[in-house]
Amino acid sequence: MALRNHSSITEFLLLGLSADPHIQSVLFVLFLDIYLLTIMGNLMMLLVIRADSHLHTPMYFFLSHLSFLDLCLSSVTMPKMLKDLLSVIKTISVGGCLAQGFFVFITAGTEGFLLSVMAYDRYAAICHPLLYGQMIRKQLCVQLVWSSWVLGFLNAFINIFLAANLDFCENHTISHYSCEVPSLFPLSCSDISINLTVLFCSTLLHGLGTLLPIISSYANIVSTILSISSTTGRSKAFSTCSSHLTAVSCFYGSGFLRYLMPTSGSTLELIFSVQYSLVTPMLNPLIYSVKNKEVKAAVRRTLGKYLPRSQGKNRAKG
Repeated sequence: MALRNHSSITEFLLLGLSADPHIQSVLFVLFLDIYLLTIMGNLMMLLVIRADSHLHTPMYFFLSHLSFLDLCLSSVTMPKMLKDLLSVIKTISVGGCLAQGFFVFITAGTEGFLLSVMAYDRYAAICHPLLYGQMIRKQLCVQLVWSSWVLGFLNAFINIFLAANLDFCENHTISHYSCEVPSLFPLSCSDISINLTVLFCSTLLHGLGTLLPIISSYANIVSTILSISSTTGRSKAFSTCSSHLTAVSCFYGSGFLRYLMPTSGSTLELIFSVQYSLVTPMLNPLIYSVKNKEVKAAVRRTLGKYLPRSQGKNRAKG
């Protein structure tokens, strides 16, 4: 029977990405730049989508929620990590650690569901363009987004609830830069078999439950695109999906591997975590804007509302 010493452990020690002060300085500059780009990029997407009426469509409604999720996901871990890169001792309270793990779980989990919803939106737009308005109604869009949040919350709550009831031993060192749920298991002197089983099953169900609809949607999309006789038409249809496919590859390629692989504190494990929780939120605004003519045009229109006025004032002063 495990000793009830959970209350004796008040904080955990995070090892971070490196113990070398010089490397930490370089990492601080690198990740500060990533965080600033993440904030600016996602805030820009939110502002442009809200301000430009041409983007008030289901696709950009979902994209605005993706930008909000990316802001949240990055902000859950990045500020603490930046602080730790400048600190000698990197500690976090048990409650703070569980809270961080919960918010990482809910934001990343909700993003997985939302990417699946966005794949269905692309399927409806390309495979059934004449019925798109009926298939993707405004009320359905709201319901799908709320469903993503609810499912993400349930997934996070179950795993964090079980983790909160663990007993932690004298070893309180986490071989990571943040408090992801799998990183807590090696520190426990309780039986973690239930936690591991629930985490594996929930991650597998979550992955299959969101990835299979994406694969099914794109199987139909590819079939439809190949049936288009015009090369220009095929290129235009594919371009509307390329951004989403890139975002899915970046997120799923690292996020679910992180939660399915055994916790060891390895470099590969850290790379997967950095990829899905820090790098992907920065890349998504770039992915959806660089090759997106509608977003580029909306940015120009939004800036155009203010630039002529400022130029006019400068001329008046001159």
